[in-house]
Amino acid sequence: MIISKTYLKDLTYQVNGAAIEVHKALGVGLLESTYHKCMSFELALRGISFQTEMIVPVHYKGMDIDTNLRCDLFIENILVIELKAVEKVMPIHEVQIITYMKLLSSPKGIIYNFNTVNLYAEGQKTYVNDFYRNIPE
Repeated sequence: MIISKTYLKDLTYQVNGAAIEVHKALGVGLLESTYHKCMSFELALRGISFQTEMIVPVHYKGMDIDTNLRCDLFIENILVIELKAVEKVMPIHEVQIITYMKLLSSPKGIIYNFNTVNLYAEGQKTYVNDFYRNIPE
């Protein structure tokens, strides 16, 4: 499949809709693992292909290193999703998703923080990288 920016934008819209649905149904105050399970269920209901708790490969000097890094959700092998239920997304969370995007050759990533009143306005942050810049319109 050839990926375009339009396809990635549409996929992002669908995933945002799933996250908003989960947040609307559950509200704030639950553990990240609860949101993760419900988000996985909602994505499956919508027919969106994803991997959950996928091990992020680390290649170092020609070797595959077992680091046990795990990406919360990897959507259609192009979109990294990190789920949080924290008071505030910290810089370490941002660095984490950017690193996962690099290691997975993913053009786009989103952090959803379910511990916010309005997920769409306050609880999501999108990241793109050089892989994104090289995708055709």
